[in-house]
Amino acid sequence: MEEQAYKIVYREGIGEFVEKKSRFIAHVFPISEEQEALSHIERLKKEYWDARHNCYAYVIGERNELQRFSDDGEPQGTAGKPILEVLLGEEIHNCLVVVTRYFGGILLGTGGLVRAYQSSTKEGLTQSLITKKYHGKKISIQTDYNGLGKLQYIMGQMDIAMLDTIYTENVETILLVPMWQEDELLKKVTEATAGKAVWNELDEVCFVKVNKEVKLV
Repeated sequence: MEEQAYKIVYREGIGEFVEKKSRFIAHVFPISEEQEALSHIERLKKEYWDARHNCYAYVIGERNELQRFSDDGEPQGTAGKPILEVLLGEEIHNCLVVVTRYFGGILLGTGGLVRAYQSSTKEGLTQSLITKKYHGKKISIQTDYNGLGKLQYIMGQMDIAMLDTIYTENVETILLVPMWQEDELLKKVTEATAGKAVWNELDEVCFVKVNKEVKLV
C-alpha cells in the first residue's frame, strides 16, 4: 500500500485547447509554497497581457491543505473551480495550473466554458511529467558475496531502488526504501541471509522515480 506516496508534477508542461475559435493555453507548474504560485501567475499575466482571461487553480500539501482558484472575470464557477476539480480528481499535489484564454468571438456558455477549462487543464497535465513522490529511508545493507544475489532478487521482487554498491571484502548496498516497505524488506533480508546481513538506517529522505531512475528531492 503506497500510503506515503503521492503524485506530483516533476517537469512543467504547456497544453493547448481550441473551442469555437477561443484558444485556451494551460501552463502547469510544480510548486512547494504559495509565493511560487503567485509569482508564476503574475509573470503569465504580464506575458499574456493581451488575453481576455488568465484563470488558475493550485493545490499545496500532502493532503492538499491549501487550495486556491480564480475565474479572473469568467462567469463564476466556470474556470478556476473546474481547473481545481481536475487537479483533485487526478490526485496531483503541489501543483499550479494557469489557463490563458484568448476569446474567439463566440460565446461558449457556462457548460462549454467548464468543459474547455477542464480539457485544457488535462492537456497541460498530459504534456507535463507526472510522477510519485515517496517518503522513505536511505538504508545500508552489508552482506557477503553469497548474500548479494539473494538481496538483488528481493530488491527486484519488491521494486526497491539501489543508489550505490560498494565492493570490498564484503558488499555494501545503499537502498532507497519506501516507509511502508521497510519492515517487509528487513524480514526478507534477515531470512534470506540467516541474519548475517548488517542493516543500518542512514537518513529519512524523499525521492521520485523518473524513467526508471531514482532521484532524491
